[in-house]
Order: sequence, then C-alpha cells, then structure tokens
Amino acid sequence: MKYDFISIMDRRGMDALAIDSLGSGMGSSPDLPKDGFDAIPMWVADMNFPTVPTVLEAIIQRTQHPAFGYFAPSEEYYRSIIRWHETRNGVKDLEAEHIGYENGVLGGVLAALTAFASPGDKVLLHSPTYIGFTASLQNNGFEIVHSPLKPDVDGIWRMDYDDMDARLKEGHIHAAIFCSPHNPCGRVWERWEIEQAMEVYRRNDCIVISDEIWSDILLNGHKHIPTQSVNGDAKKRTVALYAPSKTFNLAGLIGSYHIIYDPYLRDRVRAKGSKSHYNSMNVLSMHALIGAYRPEGHEWVDELCQVLSGNVNFACSHIAEHFPGVQVSRPEGTYMLFLDCAKWCRDHGWTLDRLLKAGWDVGVAWQDGRIFHGPCAIRMNLALPLSRVQEAFDRLGRYVFHT
Repeated sequence: MKYDFISIMDRRGMDALAIDSLGSGMGSSPDLPKDGFDAIPMWVADMNFPTVPTVLEAIIQRTQHPAFGYFAPSEEYYRSIIRWHETRNGVKDLEAEHIGYENGVLGGVLAALTAFASPGDKVLLHSPTYIGFTASLQNNGFEIVHSPLKPDVDGIWRMDYDDMDARLKEGHIHAAIFCSPHNPCGRVWERWEIEQAMEVYRRNDCIVISDEIWSDILLNGHKHIPTQSVNGDAKKRTVALYAPSKTFNLAGLIGSYHIIYDPYLRDRVRAKGSKSHYNSMNVLSMHALIGAYRPEGHEWVDELCQVLSGNVNFACSHIAEHFPGVQVSRPEGTYMLFLDCAKWCRDHGWTLDRLLKAGWDVGVAWQDGRIFHGPCAIRMNLALPLSRVQEAFDRLGRYVFHT
C-alpha cells in the first residue's frame, strides 16, 4: 500500500481522549489496565492511523502566512466538497448554495431540529442509538422515541417500517433523525431500505435529519446511497450532515457541513444556526478539508477501507470461532463492532460490568454498549493496525472469554 496503516502511533500526551482519559472516570472512559498490560484504545470513535499527508501539507502551507484574521469560506472549499460527493457518491447536482458550515454534526442536528421542533416535542430515532444523539437531544429538552432495529434471520439489522409508522402517528411526531451508515450497528442501508423509510416519513410529514458522517467508511464493497438521492421528496425534506472528521481522523479540528437542497429548509436551518454567533469555521479546519478532499485523499480512503475491511473480517471470524455465545452482526460500514454479550453472560453467570472490567484489566479498552441502548452490549473500535486488533483479541481469548 502507498500509505501507512501498519505503524503503531504513540498518542500519549498528544491530545488523545482515547488514551489520556483512561482511568479518569470521565464519561464512560475505561479503567486503566493492570500492571504488565498496555492500553489498546478501542472505545472512542477516532482512528489510530495518521491522516493523509495532504492534510498536513495544507495546514502547514497556510500557517506559513502569519495572519489569521476574519475570513469567508473560499471557492475552493465549496469546489472540494462538490467534487468529493460527485466522485464518491455520484452526486451531479450539488452547488455551493446547498452547502453550509456546521460546528460539528451534532450542532447541525440541533440547528435543524430546533428550527422545526420545540423542547418537549418528540423525535423519532432508531435504537441502538448513537450516544451523541441521546445526550444532545435530552440536553435540549426533546423527548426521544425509539423504533428498534431488528436482526433478520441472517443477523442483519433491519428497520421495522410498520413500527416507525405507528410511533410517528401515536406521538404526532414530525421530526426524525436518520443515521446512514448506522452507528453503532454498522448498517449501510440499501436504496430500497432508504426509499421505504422515506415513504414512512413522507406519509407522516416528517422533517428528516440524516447524519451521514460515516458515508466514506465502507467495508467489503458496500456502497453509500445519499438519503437525498432516492427521490424528489427525500431531496426536499432532508437535511444531510457530513464531515471529513471520521474519514480522515480530524475530529479535533472541528468542521462539518450540511447539504440542504430545499430553500425553505435551508433558510430555517441557517437562521437557527446563526443565532448563537458561534457557528463559524476555523481557518485551519477549512484548509484541512481542502487537503483531505484532494485526489490523494481518495486514494487514502480507498486503502483505509481495505484495511478496515480486513480488520472487521478478522474480528468477526475470530468471534464466531473462539467466543461462543458472543453475537455480532458483521458491519458493512464504520469501523465499530457492536457485540451482543447477553447469551455469553447468561451462560457463564457474569454481569456485563464484570465482562467490561475483565477486558479493561488486560488493556482492551472497549466501551459499555448500554449507553447506546444495547442491554448487554459492548462497542469496539477496530481502526487500529491489524497487529493491535489481533493482540486485543488474543488477550480476550486468553484472559476473558476463556471461562
């Protein structure tokens, strides 16, 4: 491969929540490992790979000029986004006026949501549910209504369209958050699935906020279908949110963007987002996106997806062969596993807390899945060099699932 996905980065003291907050009690951070074990960070959803070199080049080039005053997004910023979506997703009609900056995807979710709903209103989400949705909606006074995803006979997570329809009608709900690809389940929805979901939303007159931040992280040949692309009505009723942060490991730079085609939706969302006077871009974030979305970025992402596909395939096969009772649906996108440990815990008389702690003790810093509405689940980040993934699963086999 052209790019380095093998070397192990030392992230200690380099502003890495995944490493530096272990044992701090901050949020859901895992405990420090016991003596003799180093920590393998598998909980925070960022990557343990260096980003594409063109990001560094773009930032360094900009910092050669010593002034960092007020600025407006450049034409190249918009052109970079337009070219990226045309190349990656086949989008042909995206224009600069459809694109707007957001201080993070969750900020964009709230700007869109509060433009069309008020605190106390109900919002439909699928469960399992990304913890960021849960926290941001609850902090702003919204009532979350879950429509559970259900594994089919092949273990593939599916939407229950009848349940979605019933909950929307019962709660008089007119706003929904759609996660595509889905976090934490890793589904990359097929076109027919999105079409059916959008028909349910249309019938119930729902504004749809589509979080597509994972749209570049595709495994084993799966293809992302933008929610807005499935039909004309979806294009008019959807606020789509994207960012280079997951794709290129840039979360610490902050910088997301919305794509909104409908002028009415766009005016309402932008008006709401402007009210705080905090929704403004960092100049280095702009140049990082431009650097990431260069042709080298396409090459880098293609190689990244190959590496992540290999990691996921190894992990799922290893679990099936060596950890009986642990169930996992092979993700089609993202780099996260969502393990269902209910049967294993029942069979061995363990609680999930005991299982989590056993992994943390040997340096497998995985994440409690209950905060994602998985009753006995663990979430694992596989965006590490394969040698570290193998080491983590070796430790789990020797010290945790050996019982």
